[in-house]
Amino acid sequence: MLYRKLGKTGEEVSILGFGCMRLQILDNDFAKINEAESIKQIRYAIDNGVNYIDTAYPYHGGMSELLVGKALKDGYREKIKLATKLPSWLVEKREDFDKYLDEQLQKLQTEYIDFYLIHSLNRERWDSILKYGLFDFISGAKADGRIKHIGFSFHDELPVFKEIVDAYDWEFCQIQYNFLDENYQAGTEGLEYAAKKGLGIIVMEPLRGGALSKNIPKDIEDIWNSASVKKSPSQWALRFVWDKPEVGIILSGMNEIFQIKENIEEASIAYPSSLGSEEKETIQKVKGIYVSRMKVNCTRCRYCMPCPFGVNIPGCFQFYNNSSMFQDVNFSKSQYNIFVPADGHASKCQKCGACEEACPQNIPIRVMLDDVVNTFGS
Repeated sequence: MLYRKLGKTGEEVSILGFGCMRLQILDNDFAKINEAESIKQIRYAIDNGVNYIDTAYPYHGGMSELLVGKALKDGYREKIKLATKLPSWLVEKREDFDKYLDEQLQKLQTEYIDFYLIHSLNRERWDSILKYGLFDFISGAKADGRIKHIGFSFHDELPVFKEIVDAYDWEFCQIQYNFLDENYQAGTEGLEYAAKKGLGIIVMEPLRGGALSKNIPKDIEDIWNSASVKKSPSQWALRFVWDKPEVGIILSGMNEIFQIKENIEEASIAYPSSLGSEEKETIQKVKGIYVSRMKVNCTRCRYCMPCPFGVNIPGCFQFYNNSSMFQDVNFSKSQYNIFVPADGHASKCQKCGACEEACPQNIPIRVMLDDVVNTFGS
């Protein structure tokens, strides 16, 4: 296992972190974790060098933190850095910050959190928690020892990311990043921007929720297999992110021992800036095929927004493109229904055409929104 210093935190962390959002479950019930197997897997990872364990208040219907607390008994808590996240969307008054943190400490059976994140910040949530006294809470929680390092996780556009980075003396941040998402949300520009300010960088979704590692189309599988360096699709995707010297940790939602072993194997050789030209070319070939399957050439510039009728045009196109790129309509449909509110669905389009007048890509948006409806339903 390789380790890197995580920005201004000064902490030496394993470049592979164990994400506890996709643990094994029972009876197809996301809130019913396979406790014995999950504890076994977390402890196996720790025994083999992983020293960063990541969970959050809502994971597995609120059960993930409880499971992690049990897994870290018997001396395992002292071996790792523990990360969890404040449910920013639930904060409605100043007292809520402390209420949720204290609840999390109890569930995790610990006196302090090593890395505490303000969870899933976007424009709306950022504005909301600021007015409830976020910075006062952080100062108090650090002063009384309940948290050691403070950061945030992010899901919005680059300008919002930069605004949040500049607003406080954060020690680290967590962003989505992979070889298909170099220009998505914070992206490469945001990653480099935060790193230059001394923030440690933690990457989530390096496999795009597993889409880059399972059910690989044959033409893409052929490219991976043709490379002189042999790796699994998961290892290729992880290695792309680890090659960035700004990245401190990659979080992987591992739920099988073979996944943990495979990721640890790659984490033992993934030095920054160590990919060769052939390896980089292989990754770009695969990326090219995925991108060629996009149905809509939407760059998420958002010139089309806001829609007079509330349609989340970039969001609709994102999941529509995913359904084609990864050839998995059912999964993309489920993500569409989760992440695009019903009042923002493509079916709400009234064909006014204002979006097309504003689109710099000259996309026939009304026609493409009809395609989204035909693919995902109304």
